[in-house]
Amino acid sequence: MSAPFSQRPVPFLPESAPFSEEQRQWLNGFLAGLFSTSTVDPAALREHAAAPALAAPPVPMLVLFGSQTGNAEGLAKKIKADAEKRGGFAPRLLDMAKYDPATLPDEGNLLIVTSTWGEGDPPDNAAGFLEKLQAEDHPRLEKLRYSVLALGDKNYEDFCGCGKKFDARLEALGARRIYPRQDCDTDYDAPAKEWLEAVLPLLAKADAAEKQETPTTAVGHHDEGAHMDPGAADLVAAGQPVRSQLVPTQPANGNGASVPAAPVYSRTNPFPARLLATRKLTLEGSDKDTRHYEICLKDSGLAYEVGDALGLVPMNSPHLVQEIIEALGFSGDEEVTSHDGKQTSFRDALLHDFQIRTPHKEFLTALAQRDESDAFLKDLLNPNVRTELDQYLYGREIIDFLLASPKLGYTPGEFVKLLRKQQPRLYSIASSLKAHPEQVHLTVDTLRYEAHGRKRHGVSSTFLADHVTESTPLPVFIQVAKHFRLPEDRTKPVIMVGPGTGIAPFRAFLQERHATGASGGNWLFFGAQKSATDYFYREELEALQAGGCLSRLDLAFSRDQAEKIYVQTRMKENAAELWRWLEEGAHFYVCGDAKRMAKDVDDTLHAVIREAGGHSDDGAKEYVQAMKKNKRYQRDVY
Repeated sequence: MSAPFSQRPVPFLPESAPFSEEQRQWLNGFLAGLFSTSTVDPAALREHAAAPALAAPPVPMLVLFGSQTGNAEGLAKKIKADAEKRGGFAPRLLDMAKYDPATLPDEGNLLIVTSTWGEGDPPDNAAGFLEKLQAEDHPRLEKLRYSVLALGDKNYEDFCGCGKKFDARLEALGARRIYPRQDCDTDYDAPAKEWLEAVLPLLAKADAAEKQETPTTAVGHHDEGAHMDPGAADLVAAGQPVRSQLVPTQPANGNGASVPAAPVYSRTNPFPARLLATRKLTLEGSDKDTRHYEICLKDSGLAYEVGDALGLVPMNSPHLVQEIIEALGFSGDEEVTSHDGKQTSFRDALLHDFQIRTPHKEFLTALAQRDESDAFLKDLLNPNVRTELDQYLYGREIIDFLLASPKLGYTPGEFVKLLRKQQPRLYSIASSLKAHPEQVHLTVDTLRYEAHGRKRHGVSSTFLADHVTESTPLPVFIQVAKHFRLPEDRTKPVIMVGPGTGIAPFRAFLQERHATGASGGNWLFFGAQKSATDYFYREELEALQAGGCLSRLDLAFSRDQAEKIYVQTRMKENAAELWRWLEEGAHFYVCGDAKRMAKDVDDTLHAVIREAGGHSDDGAKEYVQAMKKNKRYQRDVY
């Protein structure tokens, strides 16, 4: 029988090999005979048969992230992984601190993912990049396509301010915005996904159009064949579709049955941890209620490094939930739809699924539209009087507006649509796994105050203090903080500035340094209000100092004397020694309040470098920038 290949082949379809049925039968017989009489390796032939067709070169794409707590970095990693999974893209992922914006003219496609820190400021790892990008002599970027994914918090006046600065500067330099900037509030998963779903096809389309205008002679090979499942070549040769297996198979147990995969706990699937112990750190007479918590992570599979944070999804106050239900005239048993699309009772939705304290602008706008008589609120919502609105809202909560307008007429379903999704709270971890295996410790200020005639409470801190027992599930996950790490070289000295609950990660650092036998010096600046009532972890710190692990301990108790003394005061007093440590390669860490303390400490650090180090203003700035670039200056501020 002659080979039937003089006939016109059938049209090629993705789900079939390009042979007629007669041709396929002839090939099967031919190959069967060949395999029985030849030394040709059948596996090699199958590999050859599975060789992918030529494809267009992948679309190059640079993904840069500016991240303080790790959220923006995590999103950037997902973007890269999604682009790789889709195929047709060649994404590169880089920390902004490791990228020189002077090379941007050589890039084709840029995606920026950045958070905003404080009042419109860039994250630490993005500050240098933004400064260089804003230089007057920065080269033009007419060949660059870009889009910005900005993370922020609408409770701050300059919402997504850093992302807006990047977007505006790239446009000013002539770069072409491929898709509008996406500004995300604290609940960023859905808008970030929507942005990526729109951006990637546009980048691919623009890249293809550009290549048609400028044809090339080289054609790249698609490399998906290298990742084909075993037997994929046989399926291709047989004209069957190849489908990737996205769910990893688990090894069978002794009876041959498949073993269910162990759950992976994360932000979207928190681990139900249990409280092991708690104790008050503040003593009688303190103006604060600060507590130490020990939480069990056994059987969770969760692991952390010192410097990481623990994410906790709190339950709202049952008392406040009942107040809201009564103010709206409901029973609490009404059925509503939560953010994840599940049906639940109105009471449970308020307890677990929604933010029910802070009134955001969209809520107030809806309220003003519902209550036509509230001219005062409408005037406050005027964008030109944002300061007045912030001042009015300070200390007020959603319940205040419901009590003031008892006849709004919302249904339970309408009301929950006005609320934002409950967000996890992040706490700096105050322990080392080397010192406390299968445990995580926290240092938390319990927020309680009175405003506008009502007692107010923090959501998460009072959940821990008032409602959690050893049998209460604590939904937790680990928030990785690669920006806040001890030096890999254990001989390097470490300087830690952590007033109040800012001591938490430095307790973990000291435990880790002690457990690993790090030989570098450890210097801690700790401050609080009164030494008699607010000296957190006093016994532990004094024991570490006596044992030699804590080389220096400088304390600043602001209310122990007439003149206020803060951690930056102690820094100034020890400027010469501080400079000597920096020159010896010390890593400098700050944890605590971002608005005041962190800025004051930063100003003092610059002053120490100028005065003790003999640098000019510009020289001090360059010295600090070099420290940040080399990861010797790291901050965990909030």
